[in-house]
Formats: sequence, structure tokens, C-alpha cells
Amino acid sequence: MTLAGFPADWTFYAVGGLATFLMGLGKGAFGGGLAILGIPLLALVMDPIQAAIVTALLVAFMDVFALASFPRTAWSKPDLGWIMPGFLGGLLLGFLVFEYVDRRWVAFGIALITLAFTLDYFLRRGMAVTPRPVSPPLASAAGAGAGFTTYIAHAGGPPMAMYLLRRGLTKTEYAATTVVIFTVGNLVKLPGYVYSGLGEPGVFVKALALAPVVPVGVLVGRRLHDALPRQQLFTLCYVLVGLAGTKLLFDASRALWWP
Repeated sequence: MTLAGFPADWTFYAVGGLATFLMGLGKGAFGGGLAILGIPLLALVMDPIQAAIVTALLVAFMDVFALASFPRTAWSKPDLGWIMPGFLGGLLLGFLVFEYVDRRWVAFGIALITLAFTLDYFLRRGMAVTPRPVSPPLASAAGAGAGFTTYIAHAGGPPMAMYLLRRGLTKTEYAATTVVIFTVGNLVKLPGYVYSGLGEPGVFVKALALAPVVPVGVLVGRRLHDALPRQQLFTLCYVLVGLAGTKLLFDASRALWWP
């Protein structure tokens, strides 16, 4: 660590900067979906629990830029009304697991969630979507699943996408609605992460060191909203997620069973 506790290792800035830029790019272009990159990539250069807290701080900062870039008229309010109650309940469950379960098991769970959603992405890639009406039970279930997984692994995008993609929203409606959901969620879960981070030395400095990359990623993503090929970008990123998640699973398994 250098003056004021800032990391001196160049790999921290290379890996952390790439992860932060891609998360911001996904937030600005598609409303999210790439926050799942945060923990497995940052866990390459720091403790997985620290990686989760740093990712939470960075994503909350991203929301400030992303929310302002989409008009309120693009929000799908009927969906939001059913999604948010379940989403908040999922966040509470995620906090309890994150705070009171052995961190080795939390890291193991993060790795499994990451790899499961990576597999799900490749299985569903290219599938045709038939627009369907609002479904209160499915919206509530998707909200609960997204709330839990976003707290544990910042992987709320996949369960939310499973519901919203079936609705047949336009790309702008989908992005704007997703931004609203995760802006609220990230603000609600931030105090919990800050509480957890009080015992993690240097975690806030690490987030501050990567913060300048946030507006760059979000603004580039928003500028490319109409032109950026979503599927090609997400495919590349999920390959990175799968590789990083595999390493995290190996490290967590070794800590649990081969200390």
C-alpha cells in the first residue's frame, strides 16, 4: 500500500480498472448486467469479501450517472410495482447470509452463483422471446431472486433478465427499468455493505482508487446504447466471468477442504 493506503500493485489497477470500466459500460448501455464481473475479477487482486464490498460501492456510484441518463417515461411502472417488494425481501435475506455465514462459504456460494448464471447465459443465448403480459407472481419471484443474488454476488441481472426479457420491452425500456430496480437496490444494500466493510481495512480506499473509471465506463456505454452489440459484448464478458468464477470456486474449495 502507498501513501494514504492506496494500492501500489499495478495488477490491482489493471484488473480493477478493467472490471470497473466493463461494469460501467454495461450500466450505461444496457442498464446493468455486467456487475456480475465485479467480484470474480476483483477477487483476483483482493479478498472475495472485500471484492464484494468494493463492487457495491462502485456500482452505487455508477447508478448516479446511469439513472440520470434514462427518461422516466421509459420505466415499465407496472412491472416495477410487483418487482420491488420481492426485491427488498431478497436483499434482506442476502444481508443476513453475507453477514452471519462463514466467509469461506460465502465465497463458495458466490462462485457457484457466478458459474450457474454463466451457464444459464450460454444456454439461453439466441433463444426467441415471445412478449407476454405482466405476471405478478413471476415478477415478485424474480424480484426476490434478484435481490438475494445481487446482495451476495452482484448477480441480480440474470434472474431479473429472465423475467423482463419475456415481457418484450424495447431496449431503452429494458435498460431504464433495470437501472431503476438496481439503483434502489444498491442504495438500500449500501449501508449493509458499509457496516460489513468497517472491519475490512483499506476497502474504502480501494473503491476510491477505482472510482475515476466509473463515469468513463457509464458515459461510454450510454453513448453506445444504440450501436453496441449487446450479445457479442455479453458473450465476451461472460467468458471472463466463467474463468474468474472457476478460479474463485477453486480457491474457496481449497480454503474449505484443503486449508
